Amino acid sequence: MTISELYIYPIKSLSGIAVSEAVVEEKGFRYDRRFMLVSPPTNNGVWSFMTQRTNHQMALLDVAIREQKLLVWHRHHPDNVLELPLTVAPSSSAETMLVTIWDSENVPAMLVNAEADQWFTNALGKPCRLVFMPETTHRAVDPKYARAADAVSFADGYPYLFIGQASLNTLNQRLTEPVSMRRFRPSVVVEGGLPNEEDAWAEFAIGDLHFYGVKPCARCVLTTIDPATGELGKEPLKTLTTYRKWKKKILFGQNVLVNPLGATPLGTIRVGQSIEVRSRQEPWLAPPI
Repeated sequence: MTISELYIYPIKSLSGIAVSEAVVEEKGFRYDRRFMLVSPPTNNGVWSFMTQRTNHQMALLDVAIREQKLLVWHRHHPDNVLELPLTVAPSSSAETMLVTIWDSENVPAMLVNAEADQWFTNALGKPCRLVFMPETTHRAVDPKYARAADAVSFADGYPYLFIGQASLNTLNQRLTEPVSMRRFRPSVVVEGGLPNEEDAWAEFAIGDLHFYGVKPCARCVLTTIDPATGELGKEPLKTLTTYRKWKKKILFGQNVLVNPLGATPLGTIRVGQSIEVRSRQEPWLAPPI
């Protein structure tokens, strides 16, 4: 089995970037989901994360990295480009705030700048602000599945998501209209192996780097948003429900942590590298028939 595709998503829930290599860090790939859009507080006074689940137009915001700059534009307005730094350095004048991502509350984040806030507010037609996660922020991974020291970026819950191409091929054989891997926003796509084989990976290696599978990824309505148009449909969740449902959750792909902890950066992985599965676990779901 080999790596066929690698993706980073610099701003949570915006379009991803296909890359040929990526630097592996504890919280996820370098530059992956270190930025996030947040919406104004309601009754609790806390700014909360924004995603395509409720803001479908976010699918139309494209992102690129060029000359150590992060560029963002709306697909329908490609000439109006927002330029951002790849990282935001802490300073005595930097404004900070506490944000919420699912069950992670009071996560320290840095405001980027007023220009970015206004650009995204105009692009999405609703008030929002852009925040950045500094290295000093430790957002813990769900302790039911991870070690106490494991951390994650602004991603939903885990630093890495691995999906086998064979898993998508099997799904597409069941669909009237096939969907692309972009629907599932993976970190790593794997060529070779059996459909949904990644469910059973307990420990595996890519070069000198070691990873371990935590649990299958529970999928949501975001997968039903066409990344090309931002339009909402019923697939592929409707079909996945027929053979990938477990305790009211629909599973597709494997959430992954890097091992060991404490080294940043850990190393680099590249398209074409082999994946060696060192040990396996009993999958939550039986292989599809």
